[in-house]
Amino acid sequence: MKITDTLRRFDAYPRMLDDFSVRTVSGAAVTIISTSIIAILICFEVLAYMRPTLTEDLFVDTTRGHKLRINIDVTIHHVACNWLSLDAMDSSGDQHLRIDHNVFKHRLDLNGNPLKETEPIKEIVAVSPSNNNNTCGSCYGAEHNSTHCCTTCEDVLDAYRFKKWNAQLDKIDQCKIQNKRSYENAFKEGCRVQGNLEVNRMAGSFHIAPGNSFSIRQFHIHEFQNPDVKLDHTINHLSFGDKIEFAKTHPLDGLRSQTDSEGKGQMFNYYLKIVPTMYVKRNEAPVHTNQFSVTRHQKDLPDKQHGMPGVFFTYELSPLMVKYEEKQSSFGHFATNCCSIIGGVFTVAGIVAVFLNNSWEAIQRKLEIGKLS
Repeated sequence: MKITDTLRRFDAYPRMLDDFSVRTVSGAAVTIISTSIIAILICFEVLAYMRPTLTEDLFVDTTRGHKLRINIDVTIHHVACNWLSLDAMDSSGDQHLRIDHNVFKHRLDLNGNPLKETEPIKEIVAVSPSNNNNTCGSCYGAEHNSTHCCTTCEDVLDAYRFKKWNAQLDKIDQCKIQNKRSYENAFKEGCRVQGNLEVNRMAGSFHIAPGNSFSIRQFHIHEFQNPDVKLDHTINHLSFGDKIEFAKTHPLDGLRSQTDSEGKGQMFNYYLKIVPTMYVKRNEAPVHTNQFSVTRHQKDLPDKQHGMPGVFFTYELSPLMVKYEEKQSSFGHFATNCCSIIGGVFTVAGIVAVFLNNSWEAIQRKLEIGKLS
């Protein structure tokens, strides 16, 4: 009995006899409201506990060995596919010309609707006036040997590239015939360039421009004689890696750019600042992708001396990496929050109940003595 009496002294929650407890309507109302608030807050806390939290960290990018994958989907509204070329190059001097691996060109009409694919047009064999009696086309002095023939415009250009000579297309019969045939439909169709390409993980650029492209002594050249081409375009999608909905991995999606003036070619430049990003999901392999910001610039080209018409994308990589990671909240943190909610709401509710009860008793006393006016 002595031990029991000693333990009773440590009781921090002494029980009040029912004869001395007073139950009021205001106390019942406060109890119902406070219990409802506790239930709602506990439900929110359970949902937050079940849902993983997303943390964000920033650190120096030390990853090595993987390529930079560029996903591109661009629609050129007024230039046919056979007049467009996709090229890429980086700061090390590595060039990828007329990329067609993993890149597809879809023919469109001027309203953006897909055209049915027709049979390919057969190549017209053109010969120089001096060789009208045989089927061997002239290479215009760039022949490798006496039996070398250049039956198409591309054959002549390849021979000139091998010799590192500059070719004048208006003086080559093969190119005159081929350009005349294709130029008639050059601006009666549109083209959707869709696919992906892998480049070195360093600063570089890629562009979509009219005309065939080639390189002579590290100079990038496009064979195109009309600078007034209309290059209205829509960027359906552009990303560097996988797409993450909550991050800025695709800020240019759905952007349409139009020429400001009629009768002039234009150059569209997009300067991209790329930030490497890693997304770590629970129980899954990390996803390596990239976010980027964009600065746009557009200028008119009154003649060939002021630039080349096209859609140009120039990118730079940041040395820092952003890491998003999903983490599960601890049960201890969840239990602590639940106890805080229950204790805090009941404490505040008790203060409110005492205030209401004392206020009501004071009003009743004034009514009894007639001092309440």
